[in-house]
Amino acid sequence: MTAIVVADASVVVKWFSADRPEEDDVEAALQLLYAVYDGRVRLRQPPHWLAEVAAVLTRLSPETAIEDIADLHVMEVDEVRTLSAYERASQLARSLEQHWFDTLYHAVALETRGASLVTADERYFRAAAPMGSIELLSASAVEQLLRPHLE
Repeated sequence: MTAIVVADASVVVKWFSADRPEEDDVEAALQLLYAVYDGRVRLRQPPHWLAEVAAVLTRLSPETAIEDIADLHVMEVDEVRTLSAYERASQLARSLEQHWFDTLYHAVALETRGASLVTADERYFRAAAPMGSIELLSASAVEQLLRPHLE
């Protein structure tokens, strides 16, 4: 059985941050990435995920950004473009007073049966945790997501 995960930009950027010691939870993010590559995790992302990550990578690592973006582009990622996800994101943005693009990641998880959003954005996590289908990036959270899929 494959876990379904929505990884927001705060997590995906960490996949390229192994050489940045100020970055927390890089190992947990990489564990998630490895699980994607070996088929234990299937990513479902909102349509803006690659553009958002590309913008951050271009700012943080301009010398490797083009190669990093190309690596992400070739990944087999299910992009969710449903009206119900957009409507749910709008509802979340209003009720949680959060940025719409952040809530779209969460809406994709909420609209996908059995999916969880994994985020390193503690501010968003604190606001959105009561809505469910969200995990704060940590080694234990990733392990918990993968545990049923290891057997």
